[in-house]
Amino acid sequence: MFGLSVAHLLILAIVVLVLFGRGRISEMMGDFGKGVNSFKKGLAEGDEVKPQPPASQIPPPAEPGKAVLNGDAVIDSSPNKPQ
Repeated sequence: MFGLSVAHLLILAIVVLVLFGRGRISEMMGDFGKGVNSFKKGLAEGDEVKPQPPASQIPPPAEPGKAVLNGDAVIDSSPNKPQ
């Protein structure tokens, strides 16, 4: 598909070094490594099983036509409410 030889890759590497400089490239690679480590850590944390709250802490479902706002039941007074 792409016929990249060693000479092409070498020229590409030299152009990248000239454009960005050695310090900037090492800084970007360090940031990339930190990002990969953070991603792996996030995946590991996502695999852990989170404990469910006790049933006494789960609020009861709201009645149809009502909403719960800050723990208080609020009646829906919209004009498009089905009867």
